[in-house]
Amino acid sequence: MLRGYYTAASGMLTQQRRQDTLSNNISNAQTPGFKQDQAAVRAFPEMLIQRMGSEELPTTRRFNVPNGGQVGSINTGVYVQETIPDHAQGGLEETGMSTDMALVNGTIPDEAGGLFFTIQNAEGEERYTRNGNFTVDGEGFLTTNQGYYVLDQAGEPVFTDGQQFEVTPEGIVEVGDEAIPLDISYTENVNDLIKDDEDLFMLEGEDGEIVDARDLADVTFSVEQGSLETSNVDEVQTMTDMMQAYRNFESNQQVVRAYDQSMDLAVNQIARLT
Repeated sequence: MLRGYYTAASGMLTQQRRQDTLSNNISNAQTPGFKQDQAAVRAFPEMLIQRMGSEELPTTRRFNVPNGGQVGSINTGVYVQETIPDHAQGGLEETGMSTDMALVNGTIPDEAGGLFFTIQNAEGEERYTRNGNFTVDGEGFLTTNQGYYVLDQAGEPVFTDGQQFEVTPEGIVEVGDEAIPLDISYTENVNDLIKDDEDLFMLEGEDGEIVDARDLADVTFSVEQGSLETSNVDEVQTMTDMMQAYRNFESNQQVVRAYDQSMDLAVNQIARLT
């Protein structure tokens, strides 16, 4: 009976985690370049049931130790193993701001491949983003709204010197007579990236690899100045999923309540001495 408690309770926790993930997606529905998270639900590892008393194991002191044969296995509930970003490209929204840039996928040879702007965070580490809502800081550097530097192909912060600039479809920042190629990064598998912030990604482990997209002849892209990639959150579907998660939570809650009533009956009524 206690196993039923744990199974229903794990279902409640799973639906709560799903609800948290969906709520975060909704709250970032207007964040440029945001990639919605999907909760990956898994069953707990199966528990093996054995039959007792079918055999006896020899011991040094000649004790009889039963060694049961295998009867079968059961599951004991589910849990959210991880949240996985959905890297599908969002729509394009024109803003008219010269510092806004949308990275548009062209040819992607790998099914799980992805393109990103390259950013340098406060610790000097490279991060990757699809959020092209950039600005120019007081020193004339192109930065994110968090103040992180946008990097060029040489791995240096893009310097505009506070001047007006144009961005070509090839991702070249033209400031006066200077042409600065943006560092557009490519990965063969976006699942090698994990979120470091709501709109920043980083490599996980040592297996993944990020390369310069311009070094790959079969990878194409374009950069649209004055536009932003919108979030890929489907608000209607997300609200529907949130209601479903809430109903599933309530169903598991009713199961827990039923087990509680059964336990109360077993302890206070059936086992009562008369």
